[in-house]
Amino acid sequence: MLKFEGKGSARTCDGVSRRDFLQAGTLGAVGYTLAQHAQAKEQGLLADGHDDRSVIMIFNLGAPSQLDTWDMKPDAPAEIRGPFKPIDTTVEGIQISEIFPKHAEVAKHVSYVRSCYHQSAAVHDAGWQMMQTGRQFQGGVNTPHAGAVASYLQGRRSDLPPFVVLPELMGRGGGNLPNGQAGGFLGKAHDPFSLNADPSTPDFKVPDLLPPADLGTVRVDRRKRLREVVDETVRNFEASPNARQLDSNFDTAYRLMTSPQAREAFDLSKEPAAVRDRYGRTRFGQCCLLARRLIESGVRFVTVNTFLTVFDEVTWDIHGSAPFTSIEGMKNIVAPMYDQAYSALISDLVDRGLLENTLVCNLQEFGRTPRVNPAGGRDHWPGCFTTYYAGGGVKGGQVVGTSDPIGGVPAENPADPGNVVATIFQSLGYNLEAHLPGPAGRPFPLVDFGKQPIKGLI
Repeated sequence: MLKFEGKGSARTCDGVSRRDFLQAGTLGAVGYTLAQHAQAKEQGLLADGHDDRSVIMIFNLGAPSQLDTWDMKPDAPAEIRGPFKPIDTTVEGIQISEIFPKHAEVAKHVSYVRSCYHQSAAVHDAGWQMMQTGRQFQGGVNTPHAGAVASYLQGRRSDLPPFVVLPELMGRGGGNLPNGQAGGFLGKAHDPFSLNADPSTPDFKVPDLLPPADLGTVRVDRRKRLREVVDETVRNFEASPNARQLDSNFDTAYRLMTSPQAREAFDLSKEPAAVRDRYGRTRFGQCCLLARRLIESGVRFVTVNTFLTVFDEVTWDIHGSAPFTSIEGMKNIVAPMYDQAYSALISDLVDRGLLENTLVCNLQEFGRTPRVNPAGGRDHWPGCFTTYYAGGGVKGGQVVGTSDPIGGVPAENPADPGNVVATIFQSLGYNLEAHLPGPAGRPFPLVDFGKQPIKGLI
């Protein structure tokens, strides 16, 4: 994320320092537009031009067990099938785990892909990188997150940034690898805006975004004075590309900080208490509600991290013994808050007429071992797992792809990270044969090795 610092300490006439605007953390990069939508279309990067489409990516950090969630094997031996029973959904023939009763109620909008896999190491951050970018981190090339690509190709639709991560970027994963939640070779300008706050806390506000009370109304003459301060500060290096980017970024940051639209979008107090309760007063629940508000306000791509790290909190990482989560912990702690928030988000998008143009994709870094381990949990397993999708052109109420009888490998319609990201780009209307400006200015294929979208999903 961006961090602009220098010897100067210029302040606006409102007493707000230039550094206050550009300090990394919450203001990071806010998706500054370097390639406008019209330009991308002219270059053939946008195929269908679905400019009204948005994406909410829910990333299930820690990796849910396919056999205990959305791809149950009730006829398998006990050490394979686990402790939970399948339940019927509102779609005939589709069953999921009993720990997700509210998922069952919205099943007609959802397509489950039970045949995902990848061939990278069974390390959390390796999977995070692959599933969000479509490629493995290698050769020092940091491929941009799918949301960063949306930022580059289409830019912003409003005062809000085009790409947001809630509640904050992923933390440690154990492999010391990039987590995939960055602009990569597209540049810092397409890093996500990261909230860096818990929206479920009673005193929630967006740090560094909402200006001081005495900056509540910013007039044109003050904006003019602000620009003069910027020009004076960068005078000594204004001819450099970095200075031009800094100047642009400063303007955009100031625009975001002083925008009534941005303040409104992030203000959860505008939501009725019943709506907030419907999502659940958890960090994840309120992030899902905030994601809906941001999409309504023009943000193109929101990634919600279910958890922040696999360490020091109860997550999907059900190895079974401390310091990790047990299967019972997943049932009693993780599943209820997740089930409530996800079903509320889908229902809310439907009620507001937003689901048709909003792709909601639920991803994870890998699956879990088919056989329960001696600690009563399951270990890392990239050989097979389930992802699922709703809205954004997806055909709901179906299962796409199958796994073998023990949920260990795909049996039909295998889908790897390249197929997953290609599906997201298909929903957004991108030309999958197009190229991005890659490292050292070389053309870089939008999708890896001609990967195609998951068959039968859209």
